[in-house]
Amino acid sequence: MNKISIIGAGRVGETSAQTVAQLGMCNEVVLLDVREGAAAGAALDIRQTAPFFGFDVTVTGGSDPALLKDSDLVIITAGSPRKPGMTRSDVLDINRAVIDSILDEVLEYAPDCLLLLVTNPVDVLTHHAWKRTGWDRSRVFGQAGVLDASRMASFISEETSLSIKDINTMVIGGHGDLMVPLTRFSTINGVPASTFMDQDTIEQVNQKTRHGGAEVLGLRQISSAYNAPAAAVATMVDAIANNRRHVLPCVCILDGEYDQQDITTGVPAVLGGKGIEQVIELPLDEAEQKGFLASIDSIRADLKLL
Repeated sequence: MNKISIIGAGRVGETSAQTVAQLGMCNEVVLLDVREGAAAGAALDIRQTAPFFGFDVTVTGGSDPALLKDSDLVIITAGSPRKPGMTRSDVLDINRAVIDSILDEVLEYAPDCLLLLVTNPVDVLTHHAWKRTGWDRSRVFGQAGVLDASRMASFISEETSLSIKDINTMVIGGHGDLMVPLTRFSTINGVPASTFMDQDTIEQVNQKTRHGGAEVLGLRQISSAYNAPAAAVATMVDAIANNRRHVLPCVCILDGEYDQQDITTGVPAVLGGKGIEQVIELPLDEAEQKGFLASIDSIRADLKLL
């Protein structure tokens, strides 16, 4: 991949830019922010880590939207973060306005790019971006499930004392308190995760997964999570930049899958060089289906507020 642009030089955006550059996922990383000097300063700081990490990726920053020109992938992290006690839906109005102005710039300067949404509420804003751009659903998707699944894996490792390297997890639904961690589709080196945990432990892991972001925010007070979200972004960028066709839980536009239409939510998908290549429909049991539909209903309620 030649050029990746990241809009928003806050903690998630800057850490994502650092990780993408450090791992050499493209030739050029551009960091943009409306705050004069914020993106340029972050880019300068990242460039000065190149001698330590040995990367040759060009990293630039600024506030001019023309810097988006010829981007292969645009990642939107800009927006107002949650404060303690707030839900992701509480920042919908202010972040919709932010996203609208960004999308206009993307349409002007990078009309052929793939678009990855990170800004919360990510399920709703991914749907909004899809509608506003009019692009094929393969080109517009969101990051949430990758992050939620990583949190779930971390909590399973803590509970079982087993290597995190062996743990693969799956979380579907909206990126909020109604997300659905799927223990039945999670494994530890191919062995069902439920083999190593009783039902009480499974429920504890699920609850910690649902509230993982809020826990970080509650402890930090002045900042929501950014290290794990940036790592999740980098995982998705790696799948796209290297056309890995990696199966990852992504915020996708559903078109008949799971008997849903015109809705965006987290589901497993094949992510590659062309974006979302396939939405994977899991055979959910009754309890999983009930939880998934409750999450969908919550997203639809937020969509009505747009």
